[in-house]
Amino acid sequence: MSDHSIPHFQNDAGHSSIEIGVKEFMCVGANPPFDHPHVFLDMGADSEKVCPYCSTLYRYNASLHADVTVPAGCAWKYQAA
Repeated sequence: MSDHSIPHFQNDAGHSSIEIGVKEFMCVGANPPFDHPHVFLDMGADSEKVCPYCSTLYRYNASLHADVTVPAGCAWKYQAA
């Protein structure tokens, strides 16, 4: 079992890039119901990764916590129905 959860990020506002504080994450595209398949992305040794579905460029920023983004408001939280 995993000892940590994978942060999810969304891009409703259509930002060209989003800074995040993790290198392993999920991109959901826009908020549901307009989301794309929730895809796991791993930057590995790189500091940038482009989502293959929505083309959002994610940039790693080590000074950010896992749930903080620049611009603000791009972290996605699952809400049960």
